[in-house]
Amino acid sequence: MSEERYGEFVLVRRHGAGHVAELVLDRPKAMNAVSTAMARSVTAACAALGIDPSVRVVVLTSTHERAFCVGADLKERNSFSDADLLRQRPVTRAAYTGVLELPVPAVAAVHGFALGGGFELALSCDLIVADRTAVVGLPEVSVGVIPGGGGTQLLPRRVGAARAAELVFTARRVAAEEARELGLVDHLVDEGRDREEALALADRIAANSPVGLRAAKRALRLGQGLDLRAGLEVEDAAWRAVAFSGDRAEGVAAFNDKRPPQWPGE
Repeated sequence: MSEERYGEFVLVRRHGAGHVAELVLDRPKAMNAVSTAMARSVTAACAALGIDPSVRVVVLTSTHERAFCVGADLKERNSFSDADLLRQRPVTRAAYTGVLELPVPAVAAVHGFALGGGFELALSCDLIVADRTAVVGLPEVSVGVIPGGGGTQLLPRRVGAARAAELVFTARRVAAEEARELGLVDHLVDEGRDREEALALADRIAANSPVGLRAAKRALRLGQGLDLRAGLEVEDAAWRAVAFSGDRAEGVAAFNDKRPPQWPGE
């Protein structure tokens, strides 16, 4: 396993052959609250991972024992002028967008508190694995703002408009069991196993064609919100992008030879 640090608060670990990249939130003294510096580091790490052809899956994890991420750094913001807050906005927004626009599948490993921007980082991933200590929510209206890291758009895509509205308007926190029932998280695992299970899921995903994974994610994301006919055109374009690839040829050959594929990734 290799490691690379992005600023003071973000670490990237490469597992195995490097196909699974672990993006680690590492600001434990502040329960991973997203400061300006941390946001810049998340953005930089996502940019590097996004252009690395060897990366097939990204897993978003935390080093804090009791929190995934508690959202925006309100202590930092307490010292801001209106002009400071306005200047910070594109910086923090870029961090959430960086996770959301990763071209490969992304899995969040959540334990403890994932609130506000912390839950939005998880929502920006394709799948969320949570342990039984997880508490999630978008409490922004309770401090006079709204979810600004994608929450008002990503949550209804997961759970529907009315349920998302209730959660945003009440600002309530949702414990792990209910979060799974509502569809706020995808997999519920035993306490302390969120990272391990998320990495295992990433390994299963990474065994598949890197060309296929990127195209499938692109089709899933671009097709959201479109009518069926338009969505099928998105799917057809993604299919055409992979149908004549080296990965497709290798996948068919490996199936017929009854052997594991050796993906060329092109």
